[in-house]
Amino acid sequence: MVVRRRKKHRKFRGERTYKGAKKRRRGAGNRGGRGLAGLHKHKWTYTIKYMPDHFGKRGFKPPKAVQREIKAINLEELERCIDELLEKKLAEKEDGKVKVNLEKLGYQKLLGKGRVTRPLIVEVRMVSRVAKEKLEACGGEVRVV
Repeated sequence: MVVRRRKKHRKFRGERTYKGAKKRRRGAGNRGGRGLAGLHKHKWTYTIKYMPDHFGKRGFKPPKAVQREIKAINLEELERCIDELLEKKLAEKEDGKVKVNLEKLGYQKLLGKGRVTRPLIVEVRMVSRVAKEKLEACGGEVRVV
C-alpha cells in the first residue's frame, strides 16, 4: 500500500465540489445554528470547556440611587492631622480638649484603628465601639450628631 505524502484535502483545495455538491454546507445548519444557539443542547461540550460561566446568576449590584457610601476615618488619621485642623480653624479647643466635627469635614463614621494620645471631643454621625472605648480611655468623648 502506498503511503500518502500529503493530505487528500490539500490536493482538492480550490476545487468547487471537492466536498460534494455545490449547495452543501451553505446554511447556518452546517454550523449548528447561528451564534450562541445550541449552547444548552448540542454545543454543550463547547460551553463547558470554553464558556463555563455563561449560564447562571452571579449576585447583583444595587442601583446607584439606592447605594450609600459611608466615608470613614480612623483614629490614627485623625490624630495625625489634629494640629493641621487647629491651624486651619477646622477644630477648636474646648475645656482643654480639642473638639472636631467630622460631619463638617465630610466624614460620617469614626473607626478605631490606631491609638489616641490626647483627649478629643469628636462629633460624628456613627462611631465604632472600639473607637469610642479608645477615646474615652484617654479622657475624650464622642458626641453622636
